[in-house]
Amino acid sequence: MDQMLERLARNEYYCFLDGFFGYFQIPIDPRDQEKTKFTCPYGTFTYRRMPFSLCNAPGTFQRCMLAIFHDMVEKTMEVFMEDFSVFGNSFLNMSLPLSKMLQRCEDTNLSLNWEKSHFMVKEGIVLGHKISKNGIEVNRAKVDVIAKLPHPTTVKAIQSFLDHSAFKYLFAKKDAKARLLRWVLLLQEFDFQVLAIKGAKNLAADHLSRLENPYENVLNPKEINEKFPPETLSMVTFRGDSSAPWFVDFANYHAGNFIVKGMTSQQKNKFFKEVKHYFWDDPFLFKIYADQVIRRCVHGKEALDILKACHNGPTGGHHGANLTAKKIFDAGFFWPTIYKDAHEFVKNCDPCQRQGKILPRDEMPQNSIQTCEIFDVWGIDFIGSFPSSRGNKYILVAVDYLSKWVEAKALPTNDARVVCKFLKSLFSRFGSPRAIISDRGTHFCNDQFSKVMLKYGVTHRLSTAYHLQTSGQVEVSNHGLKRIIERTIGENRASWSDKLDDALWAFCTAYKTPIECTSYKLVYGKACHLPIELKHKAYWALKQANFDLTVAGDHKKIQLNELNEIRDHAYENSLIYKEKMKKIHDSKIKNRVFNVGDRVLLFNSRLKIFSGKLKTRWSGPFTIIKVFPYGTVELSQANRPNFKVNGHRVKHYFGGDIPQLVVPDLQT
Repeated sequence: MDQMLERLARNEYYCFLDGFFGYFQIPIDPRDQEKTKFTCPYGTFTYRRMPFSLCNAPGTFQRCMLAIFHDMVEKTMEVFMEDFSVFGNSFLNMSLPLSKMLQRCEDTNLSLNWEKSHFMVKEGIVLGHKISKNGIEVNRAKVDVIAKLPHPTTVKAIQSFLDHSAFKYLFAKKDAKARLLRWVLLLQEFDFQVLAIKGAKNLAADHLSRLENPYENVLNPKEINEKFPPETLSMVTFRGDSSAPWFVDFANYHAGNFIVKGMTSQQKNKFFKEVKHYFWDDPFLFKIYADQVIRRCVHGKEALDILKACHNGPTGGHHGANLTAKKIFDAGFFWPTIYKDAHEFVKNCDPCQRQGKILPRDEMPQNSIQTCEIFDVWGIDFIGSFPSSRGNKYILVAVDYLSKWVEAKALPTNDARVVCKFLKSLFSRFGSPRAIISDRGTHFCNDQFSKVMLKYGVTHRLSTAYHLQTSGQVEVSNHGLKRIIERTIGENRASWSDKLDDALWAFCTAYKTPIECTSYKLVYGKACHLPIELKHKAYWALKQANFDLTVAGDHKKIQLNELNEIRDHAYENSLIYKEKMKKIHDSKIKNRVFNVGDRVLLFNSRLKIFSGKLKTRWSGPFTIIKVFPYGTVELSQANRPNFKVNGHRVKHYFGGDIPQLVVPDLQT
């Protein structure tokens, strides 16, 4: 490149021409096109013309240009990539080489960009250097950029400064060497670490970088002033005061033609690009939008008052953040952080937080109850009340969590006495379980029930208040049993107790997806024989009874072994099914995290039964004092006992006025 610049220098006239889409003018051999294959969302493609991204593209293009102009290079022209320079010592001598060069471009289909071409000029910029009759000179534009850089204040800044190509020229200035050496010597005395901080967050440095040296006549340029108190280290000097509005620079420019000193070229370009959209009408600043709507610029308390009026004022309506911001725009006001401020204001609005319902996506992550043996864990619950049928109004249901086996009994009442009697019958048939899960109803939470649990050594587990999912297996069984009864009783609703046994038979012989078999087969090890099989002669009904004890014993041993395998498979299938359901469930919910000390609002489920028009369903705020690992939190309230609820029924509270609400009793 140095030799090319020397050949171009000291000529009278120059013609500088620029190639148009230079690389794309060179075709690629069809046999090599597949080597440029790339994939994008629209498919897989290959280049038919040489692209910029190939590592050998610059060298290939340069060799192509030299081959085209081989007889002219170094004599009447120079070529570097897509930049062509034709030179000559007189105006007449330039016409022939230029015509020959243009004819060569036409013969080889080489396109030129006429907008970037210059003809018959006496100087020009080639490879960052100024070429003219006087020889090779430094490009003053680039040197001025380096000369106007702020003084380096860190080792890293000095190293970056020394890497500039125009440093030698700047270092040759009269006072530059002493200044740089002084910085190097001063910084060597300290052991410090330079931490990079984004300009948006480092407001102090960003502000200081715009100021000219305010201590130019105070500090000795050869000494360090250490006569300042330590508490002033973090102080920042503002233009005016810290409460200056965001549009102060625009207002100063339009009102007094004042521009902040010390801005970089990028900052100046941004400033002048934005300032043209503002105008000053004393004493206010206005902004003109693309839709030609004029809005006044506001800040501080005035902006907050406007935000309050547009959200919760008489004409506000407590709309969301976007609609509130649009209402402010329609009213003719503007500030840069209007959407962010509206979002924060709406999020902290107390009336807005106390509206709405709980949604499925607000649920907590699912946690399954997995048991290893059948009849180890039972869930019990009441269904009813129903229309009286032979004096019965309720159905007490018990379901095994592994086999899904259901036991049910029609009862006239739902008190503790009938529950204890039912459990004793259940234990005598299936043995004492490890645990029983129930809700917090008074028929399950009483002394009589506790004595029965203590007598048989059974653990009693209670579900979370107003959270049916804790005993979800019982709720699913209740729904399935009730569905069968509703479809079999017909118009005679009082006959439901007579249909209960048939409903149980139908439910226990139905295929259960989690265990991939029926509850009957999992309990007894064989399929249940149904009346339809005898009526229509199934295979087993056609066989004669086998009275050979030896054959019957061997067959029974095989069935017992098969029963163990069936139960092992049922356990594995149930585990896989529950993990799959948990993954699907958790993918549809929000990631909410509750911590001790958080303030929350509680959804009042009782209003679903006794709803009040225009009445909020959210109580509180309460404070979380304990977080349990399975989605339950313990809340505290003033002058009332603490209580536990599932995280599905609470949401974070972000401040606002706290009304004095009566909190319902959540212990039962």
